[in-house]
Amino acid sequence: MNTLRTAMLLAAMTALFMGVGYMIGGSGGMVIALLIAAGTNLFSYWNADKMVLAMNRAVEVDEKNAPEYFAIVQGLANRAGLPMPRTYLIDNPQPNAFATGRNPQNAAVAATTGLLQRLSHEEVAAVMAHELAHVQHRDTLTMTIVATLAGAISMLGNFAFFFGGNRDNNPFGFVGVLVAMIVAPFAAMIVQMAVSRTREYEADRRGAEICGHPLWLASALDKIAGDAERIRNPDAERNPATAHLFIINPLSGERMDGLFSTHPSTDNRIAALQAMARNMGGAPEAAVAPQQEDERQPSGPWDRAAQPEPPAEPARPKSNPWGRNPTGPKGPWS
Repeated sequence: MNTLRTAMLLAAMTALFMGVGYMIGGSGGMVIALLIAAGTNLFSYWNADKMVLAMNRAVEVDEKNAPEYFAIVQGLANRAGLPMPRTYLIDNPQPNAFATGRNPQNAAVAATTGLLQRLSHEEVAAVMAHELAHVQHRDTLTMTIVATLAGAISMLGNFAFFFGGNRDNNPFGFVGVLVAMIVAPFAAMIVQMAVSRTREYEADRRGAEICGHPLWLASALDKIAGDAERIRNPDAERNPATAHLFIINPLSGERMDGLFSTHPSTDNRIAALQAMARNMGGAPEAAVAPQQEDERQPSGPWDRAAQPEPPAEPARPKSNPWGRNPTGPKGPWS
């Protein structure tokens, strides 16, 4: 059902794009709009992953400089039957993660240092399983196309504002130009957000299947959402078009499950995962009850709450800020 809904939304976006071209320049404008859409989609198909990673200043890592993180992704990819994606880290205190790439063979996953520092070993595994679910479902390509079309529609709206459209071929006159300027970009934004929301629930479900524990992901979403409200992500704020790629919206003031949200409500997502855990015979809901603000402590990424606080680690060289020894608890990804 989600796949059919996404296909319908993509078709609506394409029709909207061509409709804007028709309002601005008649049949000739529609053809030009179609050519622009084809060109931008072709460019984004081959280069979108590089652009997104560069926007967030992601650094590629491997088993030498980030052994535990790399091993988690590798084990989960094997469990999901996926090729090993390129693995990146973003030096940012806000816990978050995203996936990108045109297909599973050319995919990349990225996590922030805040994610590794503030979540447990199991929660990190659940988050990366969610991102691998996006890769498996090819959501990254879908969202890239939608984002590109939305941007192109906004560009056409700006064109109509500055040039007023082709009055000789414009069948709607000033009304058509006004729709292209205001209504069409607004509608494109709604479609873009709707596509993103439909995919998050499905990625949650599949990610929980990959890691084997829905409550791990529920707990991770609760922690990430709470910290994302308090910790700003400057790179994401400068590039809001990439916000829909993250597991939790990294932008400030975007927490509603309404028309203008790029993500479903975190509470709704947690409730769905709790229901999934009950169906699987998992732990009771109290295991992932939201923590109070004063109880939310940024423990080490591989330490369980029942373990004593580890001794402070010596300062690490700047060239290897994320290297850790694989001491965390074993799980189904091992």
